[in-house]
Amino acid sequence: MFRSHVLICGGTGCTSSGSQALFTKLEGELQAKGLENEIKIVQTGCFGLCALGPVVIVHPDGTFYSRVEADDVAEIVSEHLLKGRIVDRLVYNDTGAKEVTGNVALSDTAFYKTQNRVVLRNCGVINPESI
Repeated sequence: MFRSHVLICGGTGCTSSGSQALFTKLEGELQAKGLENEIKIVQTGCFGLCALGPVVIVHPDGTFYSRVEADDVAEIVSEHLLKGRIVDRLVYNDTGAKEVTGNVALSDTAFYKTQNRVVLRNCGVINPESI
């Protein structure tokens, strides 16, 4: 059983923005910290917010990080995954506020708040190559 899952978008938009480099770097960071048996990395399908990629979501809290770069991975591991402190500067912000503090989940965004996804409800949640 994993205590946390890190979802990394593997859709076309996020892939072109470097999500595969994030995946590789995250694997290395988790191994370096001895967390590979506690944290599971899941490459998902598109979350639907391609312009914000690469998108990373950390569960169980559902924190939605956007425009994550490979250089941000070490901070996410050390702060969020080890210490439980959300990296505020990477949290998606559609409020217009200068800074967001705390958790923002994908379902909290203006883009998704009014949607009721039926057919694509698992898009961005499951690995499309292992349903």
